[in-house]
Amino acid sequence: MLSVAIVGGLHADARRAAVDRLLADVPGAVALHHDLATAVQGTVVRTIRDSGGPVSIGEAPLVNDCACCALREDLVPELERLAEDGTTRLAVVELWESVEPKAMAEVVAGAGLRLTGVITAVDPALVLPYLGNGDDLAEAGLAAAATDQRTIADTFARQLEYAPVLAVAESDEAECADDTDRALLAQLHPTARQVLLGHGDLADAALAGFDVDAAAAAQHPACALLPAEADECGVSTLVWHRRRPFHPERLYAALEDLTCAAARSRGRFWLADRPDTLLHWDAAGGALCVENAGPWLASLPDAAWEMVPPVRRAAAALDWHAEHGDCCQHLVFTSPGLDRDGLERLLESCLLTEAEYAAGRTAWKQLPPAFDTLLEV
Repeated sequence: MLSVAIVGGLHADARRAAVDRLLADVPGAVALHHDLATAVQGTVVRTIRDSGGPVSIGEAPLVNDCACCALREDLVPELERLAEDGTTRLAVVELWESVEPKAMAEVVAGAGLRLTGVITAVDPALVLPYLGNGDDLAEAGLAAAATDQRTIADTFARQLEYAPVLAVAESDEAECADDTDRALLAQLHPTARQVLLGHGDLADAALAGFDVDAAAAAQHPACALLPAEADECGVSTLVWHRRRPFHPERLYAALEDLTCAAARSRGRFWLADRPDTLLHWDAAGGALCVENAGPWLASLPDAAWEMVPPVRRAAAALDWHAEHGDCCQHLVFTSPGLDRDGLERLLESCLLTEAEYAAGRTAWKQLPPAFDTLLEV
């Protein structure tokens, strides 16, 4: 049976090196790559190659003015053709620079194909520069559609944090990586299996198996596997957990300082004027995305719990409070040179005071709704 492994990442040299390693180490492996850079001409170029070089080159028409849509429409039939042929052991889907592995993993698995690995290739020396790059993908010529408003930083962060395996490059630039770069990489995704290109068994990682549902749950704001406290080689991760809601105006006024306080921050938070709403915090490159992630479980009637995925219920149970249930602040900040004390003071200043807290939920809901614009209410 055909196995499918996805290799992605904005670090193009590292990604190609990882794909080349898989083609060399797995007999009968081929790589499929859709070049979305040609989408401006109305087509997407598909290349299939093995360890000896290109096997075939074709074109897929643009779909809905969206290069990623063309990729999705063309990828599954090509993989099904390889599966029916029976001569290919491993199909390596080499994603174009800005394509995120989560979307393609769900496309492949949804088609009933056997997805056995998702890998993001990284160059340690480039992790901090990419996390700090707030440029739009469109400005860099990397947008996957005319409506693509993602930035380099947030795209790279999602590529990095979704994959259970990181293929770590040993290129000339990677040799310039120091202990700080490697500590940052480890703290951003502490549960990832890191495989050094040229030394580790990347083929084993590509064939180990992959659970799309578990990967999605690990990224969901309500039950995300966030990094733990760490402090090594000048890189720190601060985990900030509190049971009192934020005052909306004070938090809004502090957003710029909080967003710029760390190379990467993420988690879930609780606003006093929206006490039943779980909010998602996602910041990289000096830009913050705040999203409504649905209700806290504590705000749902008991009968509705049966409709909630078991992983969500389990995550809430582990963090349950007698008075507030799963409502809480759980934010994680990771960066070299992190001012932990200053950051904690700023976060604490944004919480409700004791008097505001004591006033209760009815009073909380009357506070000025400072986040309406961010949440597009």
